[in-house]
Amino acid sequence: MEKIKKIEIITTSLELGKVLEILDKLGVSGYSVIRNVIGKGGRGMADDDIEMSVLSNVYVMTTCAEKEVHQLVEAIRPILKRFGGICLVSDAEWIIH
Repeated sequence: MEKIKKIEIITTSLELGKVLEILDKLGVSGYSVIRNVIGKGGRGMADDDIEMSVLSNVYVMTTCAEKEVHQLVEAIRPILKRFGGICLVSDAEWIIH
């Protein structure tokens, strides 16, 4: 098994394009996106109200090599600072790739 870093990002759907653009620029080869993520955080409750879907949250999960984590996190940080959200980094292992 190969050791990697798992990156989980939750941000507003308005910023999804920017997040995916950052991943593409950094050469991240793949990711998963889950739309209409609901939950509660420091800015209150985020729900999936259809009328307000433009303000709904999205979940992005990807992986990268440990040496790429810092660059990815620093590129995502301004988006999270401006619009809220979270970015989690954890250790993981590829079973099959």
